[in-house]
Amino acid sequence: SITLPLGKLEIKRPVKSLHIILRSCASVKMLTQNKDRIFGREKYEYSIVTLNSLVKSLNYSRKIFNNISLKLTVIDHNSEKNIIQKYKRILDKQFFDYKIVNLDFEKHQSSIESINEENKTVTENQKSNMVNIKQSLYLAKNSDDLIYFVEDDYIHSLQSIKEMVLTYEKLSSLFNNELILCPADYPYLYNEVNNSNIFLGEKNHWRSVKETLCTFLTSKNMVIKHWDSLTSMCKLEHYPFEKPLHKIYEKEHCLSP
Repeated sequence: SITLPLGKLEIKRPVKSLHIILRSCASVKMLTQNKDRIFGREKYEYSIVTLNSLVKSLNYSRKIFNNISLKLTVIDHNSEKNIIQKYKRILDKQFFDYKIVNLDFEKHQSSIESINEENKTVTENQKSNMVNIKQSLYLAKNSDDLIYFVEDDYIHSLQSIKEMVLTYEKLSSLFNNELILCPADYPYLYNEVNNSNIFLGEKNHWRSVKETLCTFLTSKNMVIKHWDSLTSMCKLEHYPFEKPLHKIYEKEHCLSP
């Protein structure tokens, strides 16, 4: 990795593979269903735009995948058949392998506690979200290296995938440790005064954060290391929901643009 005017950094931790796991539910407007999404469109439109932006970013970054294997899995819950067909039309004839699998909701929903940390009943929508996270984690456990867990309401810039992969290589080599990258620069992270360490990734600056939502990139090793904390999100609805992630970030490097 070459950074002007600092010179070269030896990559001691090259990325071997990337598995993108997209959690899709094109039929549910919002988990809580008590507010509209920005732009006021139907949920399936956000899902399709998310997938399109991912594919465009992967094609923009295609050269790096000459040396890194790549696959994409969509775990879908209750999307209409015509939406799945639109997914397939987007993904067919791409340079990477993909699968679209159904969420196994009936198999896993019984493992979720019906009352959450706020002593409220867990909604069916939230249960399906928790099962989808669980299914994603089991896929990640059987992946080869990096996993990008992503929800179906994020628009990716063209350079986002390349920036994440090369920044992971660079900073994990610098830290001599695995890490977590959250590609979204969330406005809520600026509501409090917190100390941050600043790092130069491939092209962008990144800063240390202690909170994220459920879209992030990390490694199989990190998933295995923090398996109990991660899977706890699939058993009990915490408050906030991402609290087990935040506990992990107290111990590990988590960086956001």
